Amino acid sequence: MGEKGNTRELILETASRLFQTQGYYGTGLNQIIAESKTPKGSLYYYFPNGKEELAIEAIKYTENLLLQKTKEMLFSTSDPIVAFQLHLNEIAADFDKKESVQGMPIGLIASETASTCEPIRKACVVSFEKWQAVYTEKLIESGFPAEEAADLSIVINSMIEGAIVLCLTKQSGKPLRIVSEKLSKLLSQEK
Repeated sequence: MGEKGNTRELILETASRLFQTQGYYGTGLNQIIAESKTPKGSLYYYFPNGKEELAIEAIKYTENLLLQKTKEMLFSTSDPIVAFQLHLNEIAADFDKKESVQGMPIGLIASETASTCEPIRKACVVSFEKWQAVYTEKLIESGFPAEEAADLSIVINSMIEGAIVLCLTKQSGKPLRIVSEKLSKLLSQEK
């Protein structure tokens, strides 16, 4: 990647991490510039419309990173219960690492801006829908009817997002492991 690409990537990576852990309103552009060690002019070169544009691109950046990882995990096995347990337990393991400061991939920025910034809200909707589409695809592949799979994907996404909040507050991956266990029972009953 050229230097220009590296600079944009550094800004996006830093903004994504900070938005995940501090939220949209708790993160300033000067902090992003300082932590990414990039010139202020670069931020405005790549994101001429400022913080809102940067936040939307950071949501897409996070989505792309996590979506690929999610797909790989879910489609690594044919059994949907095992697949979702692998997925959830991997996320949970991140919360057990004390040195690893985790946040909510887009949940925090979504909850902060849902009623105050329509473009960011829409970007969050698209990300959530893409994750749910991956869950739906896995469930359909596993024999669930399409409509049921789509509904279950919303339930699964909601359970994960809620468990992430609990993991953050408890500083433990245990809530996600509990969701993993209960989700296996739900999927067994639904199929």
